[in-house]
Order: sequence, then structure tokens, then C-alpha cells
Amino acid sequence: MFVVSNRIPVAAGHEDAFAERFRFRAGLVEGHAGFLRLHILRPTELDMHGQTMGRSLYHIVLTYWERVEDFVAWTNSEDFKTAHSDRPPAEMFSGENVFELHEVIQSAEPMAFT
Repeated sequence: MFVVSNRIPVAAGHEDAFAERFRFRAGLVEGHAGFLRLHILRPTELDMHGQTMGRSLYHIVLTYWERVEDFVAWTNSEDFKTAHSDRPPAEMFSGENVFELHEVIQSAEPMAFT
């Protein structure tokens, strides 16, 4: 399994507008071969032990794929072009996004108790 991470630096004051774009996204990736799931993460913070922890500068879009070739096929599809055709305004971002690709080497699920 492969995970594609797109870390996106959303400019202060644009967080809600950015999230809104995903609420109304086209939903085209779900039908592509090898697609497993999508997570869209908003940065948050936690006050713990007298320290503020966890505040990231990035929103993160994660897509999970059976094979890296499935992701590449998605990026070459007409659906990908359609899904990315409505570009947001440049002022929504505070810098360049960071693309990462990772192979899952271990995964755990919660144990079921009966």
C-alpha cells in the first residue's frame, strides 16, 4: 500500500474557505482502480503539560493506494484534470505545497473485544 501526502500551507484567515472547497469537491478519485481511501486533515493544537503541542503550518491531504501505478494512472486521467481544474486563489496559500509518497511498511487496527 502507498500513501500520497500533499502538505498544503494555508494562509491565515483562509482555513475555512480551504475546508469548504473540499466539502464540495467533485469526488472523482473514489472510482479509480487501486484507490483505497482519502483523509483531509486540518491542523489543530493541544495544551498538554503546560505546553502547546501539535500546531502544524500545513493542512494535509492523504490518499491511500494499492499500488503506486494506480496513483500515477489517476494523475494521468481526465478525472484528475477535472478535479484540479478549479484552482483556488493564490492568496489562499502561504507557500508551496509539499508532495510526499510513502510505502506502508506496517499498519495496525484496533483490536475487537467481545
